[in-house]
Amino acid sequence: MNDDISMERRSPEPAAHQPPIGITMGCPVGIGPEIILKFFAGRPSFSDHRFVVLGDMGVLRRTAGLLGLQVPLVAWRPGEAVPGGVMPVLDVSHLDPERLRWGRPDSDTGRAMGRCIEEAVRLILAGTLAGMVTCPITKTALNRAGYHFPGHTEMLAHLTESTDFWMMMAGRQLRVVLVTIHEPLIRVPRLLTRARVTGCIRATLASLRGDFGIQEPRLAVAGLNPHAGEDGMFGSEEAEIIAPAVRDGGENGSVSGPWPPDTVFHRAATGGFDAVVAMYHDQGLIPFKLLHFSDGVNVTLGLPIVRTSVDHGTAYDIAGQGVADPSSLAEACRMAALIVANRGRGRAE
Repeated sequence: MNDDISMERRSPEPAAHQPPIGITMGCPVGIGPEIILKFFAGRPSFSDHRFVVLGDMGVLRRTAGLLGLQVPLVAWRPGEAVPGGVMPVLDVSHLDPERLRWGRPDSDTGRAMGRCIEEAVRLILAGTLAGMVTCPITKTALNRAGYHFPGHTEMLAHLTESTDFWMMMAGRQLRVVLVTIHEPLIRVPRLLTRARVTGCIRATLASLRGDFGIQEPRLAVAGLNPHAGEDGMFGSEEAEIIAPAVRDGGENGSVSGPWPPDTVFHRAATGGFDAVVAMYHDQGLIPFKLLHFSDGVNVTLGLPIVRTSVDHGTAYDIAGQGVADPSSLAEACRMAALIVANRGRGRAE
């Protein structure tokens, strides 16, 4: 089995001078506050980097009290040392916790979400934070607050002036990168171009090397059609677009395909490949979530900053009930620390 513990380069020992990694709280009336508190209550063992929370102290204190979570919260200011054994909080918003209702976002909670994201990016670009881990937001409330973006990733791309960015879903058993993301299936064939697929391949190779420390990555590229087109019987995209992109993006035989989509993910999950480039959302995320429903991590490629995220939504139906699972957040934090360390090592070399 090819798991990421054996393949990835390990982070260095903790250093006092390393900037902390920021965790944005996400929607104040979703499960973000709860999973953050549970993450800190679990006292993460991979403390290669300290973590600080960008959020709302009042919301976090109220959540801790309601759910009976014994986590010491302390105020933190940018540039201060990050103490161990506590949960440092940069108080970005000041909502009235008594007015909020679980699962009912509004423009005020949307504004709080947006401000946390903006502040995290600002502090990373200033060198005060080493990277960011994002908890889930709701796009509707974000738009109501005046942030007119389809989601987190597009907002981060805007804030960092990035134009070419890609979604990687990463777990200990499988990594998948998407050429197209939230698009209707009828549009996918029209959006696939040789340049777009090539760009995704190159970004994935760069991430496997620089972020995950895999110096000789093995990358598989899935076809679009059943049986990867079956020599043109079921479609021409493989021959006309995907195969040429594999040739354009491949380096030293590290990229292969197009592979039949119904078998390539099994091969990757059992150690045959380090990642798979998928052509559209459900092609890649159905096999990924079958394996990593609770512990998957969203990694944004192509940004000048390190950003990982939980692989789930705000879960309004269970918010405030104390049953939210912090596993994806823990993995996102672990992966952010790993990527920060590997990128730092790469710059040093």
